[in-house]
Amino acid sequence: MRRVASLALPMTATLETREARDDRRTSPAWRAVVAAATVAAIALFVAAGNWQRDRMHAKEAARAALDAAAALPAVPLPRTDDWSPWRYRRVTTTGDWRGGAQVLIDNKVQGGRAGFHVVTPLALRDGRVVLVDRGWIAAAGATRVPDVAAPAGRATVDGRIAVPPARYVELDGGASAGRVWQNLDPARIAAASGLPLLPVVVEQDAAGAPADGLVRAWAAPDTGVDTHRVYMMQWYAFAALAAGLWIGFAVRRAMRGRRRR
Repeated sequence: MRRVASLALPMTATLETREARDDRRTSPAWRAVVAAATVAAIALFVAAGNWQRDRMHAKEAARAALDAAAALPAVPLPRTDDWSPWRYRRVTTTGDWRGGAQVLIDNKVQGGRAGFHVVTPLALRDGRVVLVDRGWIAAAGATRVPDVAAPAGRATVDGRIAVPPARYVELDGGASAGRVWQNLDPARIAAASGLPLLPVVVEQDAAGAPADGLVRAWAAPDTGVDTHRVYMMQWYAFAALAAGLWIGFAVRRAMRGRRRR
């Protein structure tokens, strides 16, 4: 009997400790702290979701503007210091190829195959020089670098304006291997070639281009709309989860109170 009594005492103490802990967790002060933290978390999650929603709508508007610009008739290459409004606008321009300054941009994928973009300067009649992305070619052989003939003479090029990113990732300090470059940077190519290049690139249309074996399948503008949509849904899901957990704890507490009665 003494042994049973001695075993019962720790069990009773444990139960009393649990009940005391539960009482502290269900005290008005504790519930107020948890409620305030839950409300703050929900407000933060909803605000973050709303920010992503607004960014998504802004990117959708930008995408619509780019699509509208791409659908406009081709115009002569403009003279401007601000090229951002001209992104993906179709242009037509005539000049003389500078095939000696042709470069290949590495790490370009087309149809799941690695390759290069072939970029050749075109000297315009007004003295300006613009880079023309003539298309994609697959990597070849052990050296990977294909032998691409450079165009010569006068040509009229139809295409769309692309503004290369100002920031990009490079390996080995970004040094070029002769005519092979990691990134399409008009300023650096201008410094290497000595040509007064414009800060934009004309992506040549497939229609009307010579049969030179290059693939001219340009991707549609990606403004990141889907990324913002995913983040928006994640933040709203966090808010719903926090609210659901709080409701679940409240129901559990109410049921526990009824059992005690």
